[in-house]
Amino acid sequence: MMKLRVQLQCKNLHEYLRELSPDVLDRLYNHPATCLAVFRELPSLAKNYVMRMLFLDQPLPQAAVALWVRKDSQRDHDECVSVLTGLRLWHSQQLQGGLQGYTLNPVFKDNLRTALLGGGTAWADEGSTLGPDRHARDIDSLDRYALERWEVILQFMVGSPCAVSQDLAQLLVQAGLMRSEAGEAPYITSAGFQFLLLDTASQLWYFTLQYLKTAQSRGMDLVEILSFLFQLSFSTLGRDYSVEGMSESLLTFLQHLREFGLVFQRKRKSRRYYPTRLAITLAAGVTSNSSSSSNLSSTQGAGDAGFIVVETNYRVYAYTNSELQIALVALFSEMLYRFPNVVVAQLTRESVQQAIANGITAQQIIHFLRTRAHSVMLTQTPVLPPTITDQIRLWELERDRLQFTEGVLYNQFLSQVDFEVLRDRAQGLGCLVWQDVAHRVMVVTPEGHSEVKRFWKRQRSHT
Repeated sequence: MMKLRVQLQCKNLHEYLRELSPDVLDRLYNHPATCLAVFRELPSLAKNYVMRMLFLDQPLPQAAVALWVRKDSQRDHDECVSVLTGLRLWHSQQLQGGLQGYTLNPVFKDNLRTALLGGGTAWADEGSTLGPDRHARDIDSLDRYALERWEVILQFMVGSPCAVSQDLAQLLVQAGLMRSEAGEAPYITSAGFQFLLLDTASQLWYFTLQYLKTAQSRGMDLVEILSFLFQLSFSTLGRDYSVEGMSESLLTFLQHLREFGLVFQRKRKSRRYYPTRLAITLAAGVTSNSSSSSNLSSTQGAGDAGFIVVETNYRVYAYTNSELQIALVALFSEMLYRFPNVVVAQLTRESVQQAIANGITAQQIIHFLRTRAHSVMLTQTPVLPPTITDQIRLWELERDRLQFTEGVLYNQFLSQVDFEVLRDRAQGLGCLVWQDVAHRVMVVTPEGHSEVKRFWKRQRSHT
């Protein structure tokens, strides 16, 4: 049975933007916050190029730009040209004398100037215009709220009874992180299990990309919601902002962000909201290593790293109180006992093969156990007992011993010659699936059946 090996691709901001159409990119650059966010994530050399050209009104010859770097840095120069061109931040145009030159995208240039020098309209209305908030949230409570909301999504993915909206459940299915059969609750896929192994920042960025891919099918303006995300990345943590002036599409988007843990809003109809740390660090994508993002601990981060002990008798001890991590262990093992700070589980043939049937691979299970091994396990080489890793792989191979292929059976040939003539014809057509010469039996593909059948009728008519 062929397996689909899924590799989650967590694009950074620039890789995502380069896939957008030129029209969408040009509309995005009408917003100073977008221009500043894009500029912030450029390579250092590309930033230097942009700043050198930001206040020039005339295009620069390409030869002159090439002189900005040493000859041994030509690769870096070529990479910058590729990035700036792909993002439509500058354009190539013909100069007098047939020379080629570069000029900054005029819309991007004007709005980046505005972002860097001030001016223009406010990106967001601060909640101070609404007066003091009687239910104000401090930074610690916002961090707890963001983590709790995000964990609800992860727990729903591993089958815990969590209340999520129909929109969210549908998005998880569309993203390939869960699968839904008719009349059954969604269950996790191989890609979903890989998703759970990522750090929180990577999970959030990947999930946001999937949301953006379906935004237009939801009747939302992609440029509007992207611009709002970039504005959030420049918000002040702990400060409230007003929803006044938001379109219905943005208000709907705000409710989705609320469910994801990116903003806090006390009630759906509240006139103010608080961006959380997740929203402020989101625009940097998976490349963000800022100290602020590390302050928001995750149940998948360092706090729970090293909590699993695996014994050669297939017992698994998970020293954690995290409901999410316990549910993850339960995806591929049989839960036996639970105590205040530890759960005991058993790796069994049935539990592992059930996980494999749901799309989780043996290698993913082994990776999960190895990357979360207790410090006691890390002192031994290899970290996991070979007995355990070999058996998990064998259970996977055992389930995949049979390969099912649809076909049409041909038998009851009157002679060996008849069998071999038809068998050779099927081989020549490339549609022979299987043959048993001794018993004069063969199987051909459904696609090749009609041609083989016509050949046999012609053959019989000549005899």
